[in-house]
Amino acid sequence: MTRVCTVEEAVALLRPVDSMGFGLGPANPDTLLTALGQRNDWQDLQVGGALCLNLYDVFTKPGVSYRCGFFGPAERVLQSMGHKVELVPGGFRQFAPILARFAPRVMVVQAAPDDGSGAVNLSLHIGATRPELLRAGRDPDRLLIVEVNTNLPRTASLPPEFDNTIPLDVVDIVVETNGTPFALQDSVPDDIDAAIAGHALAYVREGSTLQTGIGAIPNVVATELARGPLGGFGIHSEMFTTGLMRLHQAGKVTNDAKGVFNGVSVTTFALGTSELYEWLDDNRDVAFIPVETVNDPTVISQNANMVSINGALSVDLYGQVVADSIEGRQISGVGGHEDFVAGAELHLDAHSLICLRSTVQRDGVLVSRIAGLLPEGSVVSTPRHHTGVVITEYGAADLAGLTVGERAHALAEIAHPDFRATLHDVAAGMGRA
Repeated sequence: MTRVCTVEEAVALLRPVDSMGFGLGPANPDTLLTALGQRNDWQDLQVGGALCLNLYDVFTKPGVSYRCGFFGPAERVLQSMGHKVELVPGGFRQFAPILARFAPRVMVVQAAPDDGSGAVNLSLHIGATRPELLRAGRDPDRLLIVEVNTNLPRTASLPPEFDNTIPLDVVDIVVETNGTPFALQDSVPDDIDAAIAGHALAYVREGSTLQTGIGAIPNVVATELARGPLGGFGIHSEMFTTGLMRLHQAGKVTNDAKGVFNGVSVTTFALGTSELYEWLDDNRDVAFIPVETVNDPTVISQNANMVSINGALSVDLYGQVVADSIEGRQISGVGGHEDFVAGAELHLDAHSLICLRSTVQRDGVLVSRIAGLLPEGSVVSTPRHHTGVVITEYGAADLAGLTVGERAHALAEIAHPDFRATLHDVAAGMGRA
């Protein structure tokens, strides 16, 4: 039977030696995670989760270890301070089986209140955690704690096939709160972002199905499409952003010719401004469904004229993409990067766009992000055979159907002019015995 507790009472239910799991980003139960930091008696608390949206003190405590599926700023800071935060490599679709193997005794999540249906709404995130939340709630030896926040929007799904609610009769503990949901403000683009976005826009057609990630370049793309002549777009995106809301508001999204999930934009989590969250409340134009479906390349490939826009930290002349770590330092995670790159390259009318600036300053030295060969120790996020179009401010290199040597020269040509000659020299020796 569900019991309503204070956050202090809920925190007291965890044992000094215990295990706990939570979902990515918008699934973080902020009040509960904050309160866990008030305890100092942890002996071996193992926590599994991803992308904390706050810097929680619990992860600084002796006896606490954090097994993380996707790093954000909080995880990078915690790790740099020497706390026990370690990456569990895996794409977003792999989170569910990884979590099931971990099988934490306690599962925690935040949700919007019951609307009278006898269930709380998972709001801004369904991702990969719902099956484990239900298993924990139904197991008498485990504990399901739901932080119910009256300020979270109730979002839609696609019943009966998909459901983004949790029945209250499987919830052990409810903690009531009214905290302000974490808001992600739009990135401010500069001239380089605008140039990259301009090259990306050339691949978008009337009726394209769009996937965009986080950052200034996707924001520019969405803004330009919202005020441009094209329309009839569909949305199939792991993350739903403020920019995608702007496309809806401009009347540019119809979702009527995608080929799969027609009639709605589909996503698995949302992160953006408070305006986005208000717009999503009871909005049936956007459906939140599990990541195992949203990020499935075979499902992605069913969308008409799919255009996937993602970022990278570096791309070498083979077309190997480094997107989540630099010189062994974890920056983010795999997420859905490889899934969308692969899914958007399975049809002639689809395009996967990898967007990055041509250079970066490291220790005061200008470095090319189009690399001849990746440095030893580099971790490849997406292999070369999935990479479609690479874009910098200097142009686009469409690698589909090119030989090893041809793609190397195409990539060298969109590098910063200061590095092109050297990269062409490297490219000249590639692809030959």
